[in-house]
Amino acid sequence: MNILVTGGTGFIGEALIPALLQRGHDVSVLTRQSAPKQLPGVEYVQTLPSLSSTIDAVINLAGASLAGKRWTAAYKQEMIASRVDLTRALGEYFQSTTNPPSIWLNASAIGFYGPQKNEELTESSPPGKGFAAGLCREWELAATEAAGGARLSLLRLGVVLDTGGGAYPQMAQPFRMGVANWIGDGQQWLSWVHRDDVVSAFCFALQSPDLSGVINVTAPEAVTSRQFCQAMRQVHRTLLAIPMPGFLMRAMVGEMADELLITGQKVLPARLSSAGFEFSYPRLDLALERIESTSS
Repeated sequence: MNILVTGGTGFIGEALIPALLQRGHDVSVLTRQSAPKQLPGVEYVQTLPSLSSTIDAVINLAGASLAGKRWTAAYKQEMIASRVDLTRALGEYFQSTTNPPSIWLNASAIGFYGPQKNEELTESSPPGKGFAAGLCREWELAATEAAGGARLSLLRLGVVLDTGGGAYPQMAQPFRMGVANWIGDGQQWLSWVHRDDVVSAFCFALQSPDLSGVINVTAPEAVTSRQFCQAMRQVHRTLLAIPMPGFLMRAMVGEMADELLITGQKVLPARLSSAGFEFSYPRLDLALERIESTSS
């Protein structure tokens, strides 16, 4: 299968592409970088007309990080454009071709559900409120329009944990300095997932013709911020345990704190579980042991 990956040089893409190659697929990567770090056997293009072959499937991962910068008006627009505008451009291009892709896998995020308390959220749960929820809704709508007649899967990712990128290096930093902490009262839910399971979920969706629509990609066992702290203390020697006050987080990162850090969601991977998907890291302790063993 010939697969186009956007965001292929990012945290998830750099792990997904080798997995696709190992499964015998041909991979093209759409990138804005003039000289990206290249993998053998992968075609890198900066424009869609530069593609050398017909594309059978699109995996759309591109998007500026929600936690990359303070949410200024300018950065909010960048987050929207990098997701919504790019997705629309992909759709316009492929719908003008003779043989458009038959499969479209589009990343999204559990931010779709907005800040929640203790409600268990599945793929049928309604959208929430806030900027992140609105962004996810716009992105998913753009993907629905762009996919045309292709089988569309919308993969809502939880907080992706692994070495080398994503949220984990920042989350682990205080623990590596001997300080265990949690955010606010520590009761907010963290719906996490190991990057290896994200890669496996995309590959699973790619080869599952009946798996279309929304798919939550989170580990089966969400944890609270305090539980995450406890699990981290099992893999890091800490001397002090203190909370990170909510007001301090707001002062440090602004609006992002209320949507991504002080609040959370308890999201369940109902459709993956019912489809028979097996997580390599269903529990946080297993994921942390793996991450720390590969980072040392």
